[in-house]
Amino acid sequence: MIPEDNFGSDVMANRTLSAALALEELLVTAQKQDFLTLGIYESAKLLIADPDSVVLCVLAADNEDDVALQIHFTLLQAFCCDNDITILRASGVRRLQQLLRGDESNRNLEEQGDLHCILVTNPQADHCRLQEVGTFCQESRRMDQWIPELTLQER
Repeated sequence: MIPEDNFGSDVMANRTLSAALALEELLVTAQKQDFLTLGIYESAKLLIADPDSVVLCVLAADNEDDVALQIHFTLLQAFCCDNDITILRASGVRRLQQLLRGDESNRNLEEQGDLHCILVTNPQADHCRLQEVGTFCQESRRMDQWIPELTLQER
């Protein structure tokens, strides 16, 4: 491998890590400000009622084998793309549990509710973390990654 290839992959890895951390911070901040909608059903209701209020859609799953979930994701992705809503996929549902459920993170996901779809609605319009996640999504699309993906690491 030539040094330029290493440099390019290091830069991309740093951008991905930075975007993942920005996403985590954005979700925690949005939750504190009551700007999060959690769950596929609740998200679909909000998207139909007021799509202009949604600035980011996060689709989270660790298991790509769930066909029903993938169908829901496909429909949500299409709706978000049609309405110019930034969308990304994230793996690391356990990390999302830690971030958004706090002390309840050891409980079963089904007992807590659905974290497979998370909508961020109008946090401070100029929130720097929202801009950072949006920039990551734009850069990913320029590199032919239609739906950007991030991996959230448990801590």
